[in-house]
Amino acid sequence: MLIRTDPFRELDRMASQVFGTVARPTGMPMDAWRENDRFIVEFDLPAVDPQSVDLDVERNVLTVRAERRLQADDNIELIAAERPRGVFSRQVILGDALDTDHIEASYQAGVLRLTIPVAEKAKPRKISIQSDAQNRQAISV
Repeated sequence: MLIRTDPFRELDRMASQVFGTVARPTGMPMDAWRENDRFIVEFDLPAVDPQSVDLDVERNVLTVRAERRLQADDNIELIAAERPRGVFSRQVILGDALDTDHIEASYQAGVLRLTIPVAEKAKPRKISIQSDAQNRQAISV
């Protein structure tokens, strides 16, 4: 029995996982930061139709799914196709301190921006201290 080996097969497989392929694009780049009482998360999704973007939150997991389609026009002759196409997906685990019921989303200039407020229970608050000055007793040794 002959076994055909290809020394570059594993290298190609790893490169496809890191850089993606046309059939399986890489994940979408993301930035995240906190501004006062809210978290901002931005995803780069250039040339993606906003109607193809799907956002889901289940428990603490936010899933962003988007699709960049190939133009299906019989009059177009594609010369080069280097930009990834297909379905992009990314999951972000959100902390318990965030209010996932009030996430706001906007899409402008190829950037999907999510604004996630900090939950009221996670915001810092002052705790008042009460004392009963009349019930003071001296401690004797």
